Amino acid sequence: MIKVEGLSKNYGLVKAIDHISFEVEEHQNLILLGTSGCGKTTTLKMINRLVEPSSGRILINGIDITKEKPETLRRKIGYVLQNYGLFPHYTVAQNIGIVPQLLNWEKQKTKSRTLELLEKLHLPADILNAYPSELSGGQQQRIGLARALATNPPVLLMDEPFGALDNVTKANIHAEFLALDELKQKTIIMVTHDVQEAFELGDRICLMDKGEIVQDGSPSELLLKPVNDFVAGFLKEQQLLLEFKTTKILDLWSLLITSRQNNVEPIINAEIDLWTLIELIKKQKSEFVNIQNHKNGEVLGLGFEAIMQAFYQYIKSK
Repeated sequence: MIKVEGLSKNYGLVKAIDHISFEVEEHQNLILLGTSGCGKTTTLKMINRLVEPSSGRILINGIDITKEKPETLRRKIGYVLQNYGLFPHYTVAQNIGIVPQLLNWEKQKTKSRTLELLEKLHLPADILNAYPSELSGGQQQRIGLARALATNPPVLLMDEPFGALDNVTKANIHAEFLALDELKQKTIIMVTHDVQEAFELGDRICLMDKGEIVQDGSPSELLLKPVNDFVAGFLKEQQLLLEFKTTKILDLWSLLITSRQNNVEPIINAEIDLWTLIELIKKQKSEFVNIQNHKNGEVLGLGFEAIMQAFYQYIKSK
């Protein structure tokens, strides 16, 4: 879907981006992760031609993006800016309707799409005439996302979209992000410096440093098979949390010991990650859970201790 080949960006003698290449498959969420100044936002801006590369090329669906005008390209790409990027003197309805207006949509079509997105993003219709300053941070973030999705573009670029939110609001929006069907149909490239966010939301992660991609792989690959000390050190502080988030109960299945069958409901799908399972256990009185392997239909009644023992065995084997 998106292919980046030998991309570089020089500012005088400074190499902001140094000959990077990666591909993003259709409906995949790729995270550009790294500290401030590593080149991830510059990379994102080159994909919609807010910044022109010094060398290399970018293809979307096999077509070089330089073959069309920048403004035409951008109307086919949703873009969620850092700190929301809403126009302060435009109402919510006007902010969401910017691109549909540029594309000469009929007013009723724009209104219907706006109301549809508000419902999907759990926003009340009575904020349509409100201004950004009247909204909470979480609401502003959702409006920024609605604006990017308004014309249903196949590609979505997101630059630190949740960076300005407090941890509680961020956690809620992450859950909504993962659950929103409309986003599952997009090819997404997201920039973040938040390791936990990258591992929670990304299908693949490109970890960047000094304008280069140090490692490109799945969250599990970066965590369990770091290519060098930089990658291992970058993830070290959050190692245990990330291991919980990247390990599915299904990964532990052969190591799990049946504790007992029990009456705890509902039966939990073994496809969930260990972190989510721990959160579910915390919400119920019993530490025992029923977990089903949908690949073979097997159900195990498991205690927390048995699950943790299997987890540590699994990590040691990697």
